[in-house]
Amino acid sequence: MLAWIGVAPLLWGLLMTMTPLEPRDADTLFHFPGDTPEEWILVNDGVMGGLSRSEFVVSDAGHATFRGDMSLENNGGFASVRGYLPEGIPTDAEVIELRVRGDGRTYQVRLRMGERFDGIAYRAEFDTAPDAWTVVRLLLTEFEPTFRGFRPRNAAPLNLTDVRQLGLMIADKKAGPFRLDVEWIRAVE
Repeated sequence: MLAWIGVAPLLWGLLMTMTPLEPRDADTLFHFPGDTPEEWILVNDGVMGGLSRSEFVVSDAGHATFRGDMSLENNGGFASVRGYLPEGIPTDAEVIELRVRGDGRTYQVRLRMGERFDGIAYRAEFDTAPDAWTVVRLLLTEFEPTFRGFRPRNAAPLNLTDVRQLGLMIADKKAGPFRLDVEWIRAVE
């Protein structure tokens, strides 16, 4: 755990210097395989002693895949991946949309303001259907503040222009393998 604490800020600093590889529509935040999952950073429960494992890779079919194995041992129970948004989210956006194919489990989209590795995140959950591509629509007004599993008091409102990180997380308290395929993520009116 101590090794991760020392390495995580360094990795995050490197991530913050990266920029998207190709132009995109104004509302598209990430599109795979044009954006490379290698530019995303994994944050699993190992930061607090857990044993969950995950990876974020481009599949041969041309989408990204967030997959791994959830462990509840050692007070574990989450796996996540984060991408960097250098320009935030457009202020006229009302919805985050994702085109995903899941495994029947529940996932979260997490938004973080600023470039800090830790701190308050704003989350919205979505369910997936096994082996079916769907478009998930999450109203930005329904994202709730969270910090290490608790709702913080007096959290600042979500400011879209200050959002610098978008993450995917699984924390459904179910041990076992998980898989979420992602084609694109966008912010729309």
